Amino acid sequence: MKIAVINFSGNVGKTLVSRHLLRPRLPGAELIVVESINAGTADGPALKGSQFGQLQEYLQTLEHAIVDIGASNVEDLLTLMRRYRNSHEDFDCFVVPTVPARKQQQDTLATLAELHKLGIARERIRVVFNMVEPGDDVPQSFASLFRFLEQFPVAVADPACRIEVNEVFERVKTGDAELTALADDPTDYKALIAQATDLEDKLTLAGRLATRRLAQGTVPELDACFAALRAAPPAAAWDMKP
Repeated sequence: MKIAVINFSGNVGKTLVSRHLLRPRLPGAELIVVESINAGTADGPALKGSQFGQLQEYLQTLEHAIVDIGASNVEDLLTLMRRYRNSHEDFDCFVVPTVPARKQQQDTLATLAELHKLGIARERIRVVFNMVEPGDDVPQSFASLFRFLEQFPVAVADPACRIEVNEVFERVKTGDAELTALADDPTDYKALIAQATDLEDKLTLAGRLATRRLAQGTVPELDACFAALRAAPPAAAWDMKP
């Protein structure tokens, strides 16, 4: 299973979706970061969009991969994908995260249109709704996107594929830990706080406890989002075994 996480726009949660939604739930999948601005992260190999040939060759060596494509590389990568005829077939699925902001929704429509122009079937393009306010109605918050898809059904957009606004994502933005690992952290932080004598140490431990609690509340939401994403056809492509 090989998945491309893509959007012309930045700040839509591509890295969030790659690291915290997809990778923990696709055992054995390698995360590849395609980003020239923030290259060299600890998450995996970083490649520039102009190095699509190298990326394409590397993908042939992998059984499972998640490719997080930075906004600064999307246009170059799609241009090269056209040059390497049928190279889009290396990906089983294109996941397009989006957020309610108007500009990002417009960029999302452009992304979906470009993927369609490449000849990618509707079932292989799936939208994830990110930064949804708790209680908000997804079709209402993303009205322009749903109107577009009603007229041009080029992607699968299930309102259940939603990730709500949560401060935990900002807390883990600069770290390497995934939310599933943080939620399963067995550390007795209360005991450590009680034993600590320095106030700064106590506050650090208290922050880790708060992050774990947020993660424990968020992981079930991500599980539900992933389940809805997998429910979109072709489901068989998602049947990866641990």
